Amino acid sequence: MWRRGRGVTPSAESLRDLALDLAREAARLARAMRPDVAVADTKSSAVDVVTHADRAVEDLLVSRIVAARPHDGILGEEGDERLGTSGVRWVVDPIDGTVNYLYGLAECAVSVAVEVEGAVVAGVVVGIGTDVEYAAALGSGATRNGEPIHVRAPAPLAESLVLTGFGYVRTVREHQAACVAALLPEVRDIRRLGACSLDLCHVAEGSADAYVEAGPQPWDWSAGGLVLQEAGGRFGVLTGPPVAPGTGPIGVVTGAPAAGWNGFIEAISTAGFLV
Repeated sequence: MWRRGRGVTPSAESLRDLALDLAREAARLARAMRPDVAVADTKSSAVDVVTHADRAVEDLLVSRIVAARPHDGILGEEGDERLGTSGVRWVVDPIDGTVNYLYGLAECAVSVAVEVEGAVVAGVVVGIGTDVEYAAALGSGATRNGEPIHVRAPAPLAESLVLTGFGYVRTVREHQAACVAALLPEVRDIRRLGACSLDLCHVAEGSADAYVEAGPQPWDWSAGGLVLQEAGGRFGVLTGPPVAPGTGPIGVVTGAPAAGWNGFIEAISTAGFLV
């Protein structure tokens, strides 16, 4: 246990179990709202949509977290940001893969991570369109639907299936497309499924060999990154080049089996993802 602020922070396992309960309830709400889903707003561009369900699910998660742990901080994709006094912060994505959700595609999920003193110690990713639950607690391994999972054995780059994603700002998309085009001839194939948290979990369970994407935010990768690490993989947020004049560096989210990390980093650097 950790001590800070008000009382004693529960173990990583207890935080994982609470996160899983909350994410399950949030996923049920998302499924119930899906038949009547509608766009409520846009964010970074006209194609970066927010649905009424995104907001309703985040409201549910925030209310449940506050009720269970009123002194914790919260960071939510749809704008909830609360400072806490406990040293614990929840990082939530109410619907990761909102465009998939809008179109009725299965690859979307509720992602909930818990940090203690800035380090992620618990993470869960619960499918909305599929009956799948990934969970991890720091030092306790990772599971899919309660069964332990592990990354694939490292493959040669030419035999690697790589997952990726694209942002919604034009300059970022252009940069991502150029990097993916350069990487594609060097690997077995590339898949774009549409939800960062699930992509990381797919690498964790051995359904892909690696993942790279420029630009995801903490709510996208916090839970899935821990699942990957606890499944024997390596996860990192690295520095990529500015994608337009006057812009700062862009974060490049990367995951791969730990033993194959260096080779994959060299490949994505050559492809232009990294400086």
